[in-house]
Amino acid sequence: MTAKRIRPTREALIIVLPNRQVQIPWEECSPRLGPATEEQRLTAELSPAGYGIHWPRLDGNLSISGLLPDENDRTRG
Repeated sequence: MTAKRIRPTREALIIVLPNRQVQIPWEECSPRLGPATEEQRLTAELSPAGYGIHWPRLDGNLSISGLLPDENDRTRG
């Protein structure tokens, strides 16, 4: 699964997929992103192929498919 773009906001991470957009509160993204500062969260970078997100200030990475496991089930069936 790939994202077309991401938009980090103060409250959540917005992932723009080819057919829709999903908003995930920071606390639900990962244990490291919940307590992170706004400055750390807003540095999110989408990988060139759209498969993952990198946070340079946290030295952390998450895959799009890991953030949206329910979406994976829909694409398989």
